[in-house]
Amino acid sequence: MATKLDSPLISKANRHVTINPPKMCQPIGAMYATLGIDKAVPLVQGSQGCCTYVRYQFNRHFKEPVNIAVTSFHEDAAVFGGRRNLIEGIRNLVFRYAPKVIGVVTTCSSETIGDDIEAFIKEAYKKVREELGDEVAQSVFVVPIHTPSYAGTHVKGYDTATVSYIKYFAKSKEPNQKLYIIPGMINPGDIEEVKHLLSLMGVEYSVLFDISKTLNSPLMPPKPLYPEGGTPWQELEDCANGKAILALCPHAGGTGASYLESEFGVKSILGPFPVGVENTDKFIENVASIYEIEIPEEVKVERGLLLDAMADTCQYTMMRRAAVFGDPDIVIAVTRFLCELGMDVKVVETATPSPTFADEIKKIFDEYNIEGEILVDSDLYEFEYLAKEAGVEVILGNSKAVEVAKSVKCPVVRIGFPVYDRVGYFRYGITGYKGSIWLLDLIVNTILDYSYPHDKLHQ
Repeated sequence: MATKLDSPLISKANRHVTINPPKMCQPIGAMYATLGIDKAVPLVQGSQGCCTYVRYQFNRHFKEPVNIAVTSFHEDAAVFGGRRNLIEGIRNLVFRYAPKVIGVVTTCSSETIGDDIEAFIKEAYKKVREELGDEVAQSVFVVPIHTPSYAGTHVKGYDTATVSYIKYFAKSKEPNQKLYIIPGMINPGDIEEVKHLLSLMGVEYSVLFDISKTLNSPLMPPKPLYPEGGTPWQELEDCANGKAILALCPHAGGTGASYLESEFGVKSILGPFPVGVENTDKFIENVASIYEIEIPEEVKVERGLLLDAMADTCQYTMMRRAAVFGDPDIVIAVTRFLCELGMDVKVVETATPSPTFADEIKKIFDEYNIEGEILVDSDLYEFEYLAKEAGVEVILGNSKAVEVAKSVKCPVVRIGFPVYDRVGYFRYGITGYKGSIWLLDLIVNTILDYSYPHDKLHQ
């Protein structure tokens, strides 16, 4: 039930401080994309903390070791620049680990200093040729990715990385019939569900920046230097000749998809993120339209199973007050799905600046006759205040939702990145019809576990 709080809300727009921000800096997004490339290593042009924090977050979420290198800025580099650090870093990586791709990820320090990353990379190639020979130098691709931490969130960093890699690799050759997918900052389980649907559709596809194996790999000694999987660099080169490219998350990959269309004429489709009935329908319809094919019966059966699950549980979801926060494309999709479940979405928030987020959410609210608060480029202090005032009964978000939920006195459904207080969430997808069933079950069981009267469970 809605309650009027004693102290007035001071919105983030009227404060000089951010309180409990549900976002991370650009470099982590660029590293996320890089780890989806076969035998690729992100090389962070910055201090050790810029690398250690990211590895810590990846380890907590994916429970996997990750290969991330750093040029280790100290006081001298902060004053005189990171030229020597980067040249030595590239040389050492090539010599010791023989990667196929090195993504040079800049940070706030290297961007503020004004490091000429492209010039430093040329010098590094020269050093590698002199010490290790032309063949070794030609076997590795070093890609500059400019991600100053103060100019956007992790979502912007991922988006920047996708367009940086596509600009570097894409080459016009013979046309192919492939559908290319840019997944965004989603889980391995999400990507597997998308692959499952595309396989049922019988289309030829390739997922770019594919973390489904690199960040969910088996324990099979002896441990390889690099995990199996990831997108081969040849696929990045050939994506300029595809039939179409689909960015599941327009904020995280849309720029790369739009670049392919403007430069090479590859048809681009931006979203929506396929969660719930309508968004997954649009995904399936887009694929069917591109290839001019009928929708297979197996796909229709999965859709029917989702509708059946929604009908079976509507007594638990109908008119239940909810709040959602996270990355913009995921939040937009999940908000629509909650409305499809009959839930009353009271607060929706993203910490990523977006010119389209508020309009997208308002469109959903208008369609379902809902009055809710929409927060853009905000923080969890404001989110928590409004959720408490609205009497929210369930919160959907990453692990940062836990402390908020304690204050609001409601349960948490964990979605997005990072989830570090539970294990295994990265293995399960919320995408597609099957993934949406899993998310629905998760929502309902979370509600039942938290406060549903035991004498009504038989209903």
